[in-house]
Amino acid sequence: MMRAWILPVLLVLCGSAVATAQVVNGNPGTAAALLFAFLALAGMNSPLIFPRSVGAEEAQRRSAVDGRPVVFWRPGCTYCMRLRLRLGRGARQAYWVNIRRDPDGAAAVRAANGGNETVPTVVVAGRPHTNPDPGWVREQLSRSA
Repeated sequence: MMRAWILPVLLVLCGSAVATAQVVNGNPGTAAALLFAFLALAGMNSPLIFPRSVGAEEAQRRSAVDGRPVVFWRPGCTYCMRLRLRLGRGARQAYWVNIRRDPDGAAAVRAANGGNETVPTVVVAGRPHTNPDPGWVREQLSRSA
């Protein structure tokens, strides 16, 4: 879990250094914009944004028992971020699999998407759905609750 924090922390530190350099050079507006961009990137890659990931095998096993959706995602994916934010608190009901950390998850996504690692891919009742509407995913979460 500790490794998950490395990229966001590096982005914040680099953004702070770049913004400080811009302020020293007399460009406070540019500094603010760059700092905001770095903070947004750090947030997109933060483990705080996404629920704790589990392995693909474990997620599929749990989903078979309780019917909850499995969401395959990767850090930095804007569509994954959109899904996560639109699900709100309900996102914690799904099983999230980070395909960058789980080769089995990446393989499952490629199998579902003709060899492409297109995310988010949401598996409900054994059927994959690529980049589904967040409202539809919310409905699936409420059915499994």
